[in-house]
Amino acid sequence: MKHQSLKGLATTIALAAVVMLGACHKKTAPPPPPPPPPPAAPTASISVSPDTIQPGQSATLTWQTSNATDVSIDGIGAVQPSGTQQVNPNDSTTYHLVAKSSGGTQEATTRLTVTPAPVAEAPPQTSATEEDLFGRSVKDIYFEYDKSDIRGDQQSAIRTDAQFLNQHSNIGFTVEGHCDERGSTEYNLALGDQRASSVKSALVSAGVNASRIKTISYGKEKPFCMESNESCWQQNRRGHFVYQK
Repeated sequence: MKHQSLKGLATTIALAAVVMLGACHKKTAPPPPPPPPPPAAPTASISVSPDTIQPGQSATLTWQTSNATDVSIDGIGAVQPSGTQQVNPNDSTTYHLVAKSSGGTQEATTRLTVTPAPVAEAPPQTSATEEDLFGRSVKDIYFEYDKSDIRGDQQSAIRTDAQFLNQHSNIGFTVEGHCDERGSTEYNLALGDQRASSVKSALVSAGVNASRIKTISYGKEKPFCMESNESCWQQNRRGHFVYQK
C-alpha cells in the first residue's frame, strides 16, 4: 500500500516536470515595431544680390529649401525647391518665401532696396555771349534770281533783325552779298553788292545806325550750297550777316 502511494507520487511529479518543461519551451511573441518617425520639418533660406539697386537695374534672388513639397515666393508665385531668378522692381520690395510639407511650414524673407537715381547736376549756366545772341537772332535775307530788292516774304525777317540790332546798339556787323553760280564772276560781284546794299538800306530805314553796317560782295565765290539745282541756288542768293568783334 505504501509502495503504491510512493509510485503515484512519483508519477505526479513526473507529469508536473513534463508540463513545466513544455511551458519553458513555448515561443514568446515578438514585441510590436516602434512607430515611424514624424515627417521632417522643411528648411528655407532666401537672399538677394545686390541688395540695393537703382530703378531700371536688376538683382538676383537665390533660395534653397529642403524637405519641402510646396514652395512659393510672394509676388512671384510657385517656384522650384531651390533656384535663382532675376528681379527688377521699381520700388523697394520684401520677398517672402514659404516652404510647406507634411512636416510643417518654414518661412524666410529678404529685402531689395531701390534707391532713387542720383540727380545729375546741371552744368553751370553760362551767359550767352553777344556773338552767340547775334548768331541766333539775326537771320539772313534771301533774294529772287537776278534781283536785289527785298522780297515781300523777307520783310518780317528784316524787321526782326532790326529790332534785335536796335536793342544791341554796340554791335557792329557786315552784310555779305551772295549769288548763285549762274552768270559771270563780274556780274555776280555787282549783283552781290546791290543785295548787300539793299539789306543795309532796309535796316537803316528801320532805325539801325548806318555807321554800324559794313557791306561786301562775294558774288558766287563763296556758295553756301554746292549742288546745281534751284533748291541749292536759293540758299546762295542771300544777304548774310557776320558779327564784327
